[in-house]
Amino acid sequence: MATKKTGKVVVPPQGGMLRSFVARLKLITRLMGDRRVNTFVKLLPLASVAYWILPFDLVPGVVLPVIGALDDAAILGTGSTLIVELCPPNVVAEYMQELSSNVDDLDDIVDAEATDVNYDK
Repeated sequence: MATKKTGKVVVPPQGGMLRSFVARLKLITRLMGDRRVNTFVKLLPLASVAYWILPFDLVPGVVLPVIGALDDAAILGTGSTLIVELCPPNVVAEYMQELSSNVDDLDDIVDAEATDVNYDK
């Protein structure tokens, strides 16, 4: 059975944790601007950032300094994960496709020959 290939070229992302973090932030900002996403779901990242910024904590950093920082990180991670999980899957897939594709159109590829340039005079 032959498989039909689509016209889209998806180049796998290169990089590590920083690139995936930036891609996750871009995804969240696009989801927050989309009308198809529930308003209450859009409040999750805002609430987690507010928890990180505001001076109150569930576990104060003064009492338990390491655990106090870990609960802030856990709230930020949970908020960013929940918005992606609670959004409609087709909307998330649409934006993930846009973010993962860095080659838009195959018509932009130009067939050419390379020429060596000698700068020695």
